[in-house]
Amino acid sequence: MSSILNNTSATNALKTLRQINGNLAKAQDQISTGLKINSSKDGAAFWSIATTMRSDIKALDTVNSLLGIGAAKVDTAQVGTDDAIDTTQKIRDLLVSAKEGSADKTLIQTQITQLQANLVNTAKASSYNGVNMLYKGATGAGAGVQNITSSVSRDASGNLATTSISVDSANTLLIDGATVANGILSKDRTGGNSNNYSVAGGSNNISLTATTTDSQLSDMIEAVEGALKDMTKSSSMLGSVSNRIDSSGEFAKKLQANLQSGVSRLVDTDMEEASAKLSALQTQQQLAVQALSIANSNNQNILSLFR
Repeated sequence: MSSILNNTSATNALKTLRQINGNLAKAQDQISTGLKINSSKDGAAFWSIATTMRSDIKALDTVNSLLGIGAAKVDTAQVGTDDAIDTTQKIRDLLVSAKEGSADKTLIQTQITQLQANLVNTAKASSYNGVNMLYKGATGAGAGVQNITSSVSRDASGNLATTSISVDSANTLLIDGATVANGILSKDRTGGNSNNYSVAGGSNNISLTATTTDSQLSDMIEAVEGALKDMTKSSSMLGSVSNRIDSSGEFAKKLQANLQSGVSRLVDTDMEEASAKLSALQTQQQLAVQALSIANSNNQNILSLFR
C-alpha cells in the first residue's frame, strides 16, 4: 500500500542514512585525532584507565627532573670530596717530607697553609642550588638529610606513593664551622703520641714550626690519614648513591615507555582498520542516499495513478 501521509520506505532509508552518517563521523574523528577513545563517552572504563596512566606518565616526568636535581647535588659533593682528597694527600706528603732532618719546616708550613685554604674554599664552593653537603658555616643550618624522589607507584586502591633516596650530609660534611667535631677535616684527631690535630677549618689545625718534633709530625700524619680514610668512605658512599640515582632514572624511563605503550593500546586508533571501515561506510552512505532517493520518488508514482 502506498500512502501520501506516510512514506515508510523513505523513513526507513532516512533512519539508516542517519545511522551511517553517525558512524562515518565517528570514524572520521578517530582518523583525524588518532584516538578511538577520545573522551569518556567513547568508553568510560578505558578512558578512566588511560587518564590514570597518563597522570602516572606525567608524575614520572617529574621524577626524572627531581632525579636530575638530586644527581647534581650528589655529583657536586663527590667532586668536591675527591678534590679535597687530592689536596689532603699533598698535605700528607709535605708532612712526610718534614720528617727529613734538614727540612725547612717553616717553608713547608707555608705550602700547607695554602693547601688548607684550598680545602676550605673547595668545601665552600661545593654547593648546588644553595645546597652544600660539604660545608657548614658558624651560623645557619646545614644541608641536613637530602631526600631525592626516585620513583612513584600506585597501589590497588589507586593511591599514589613516592619513594626516596636519602643522603645525610652528616656523613659527608668536611668542615662544620658551628661544631668542628662534626666535620671530617675540622674535627680534632688524637694521635698515638696524644697530640690533637685537625686538618683544616678546625680549632687546632696542623701547623709546623721550626721546633715541631717527630712525634708531633707522626700525630699530624695520623690525623691526615684518618681524614683521608673518612673522605674516601664518604666519596664511595656518594658514588653508590649516584649509581642508584642513575639506575632509578633508567627504570623510570623504561616504566614511562611501557605506560605510554599501554595507553596507546587502549585508546589509539588502528589506522588500517579505521581506513577499511571508512571506505565501507562511505559506500554504505552512497547506497543509503540512493535508497532514500528511490523511496522519495514513490510519491511521483502515486500521481501517475490519477492521470
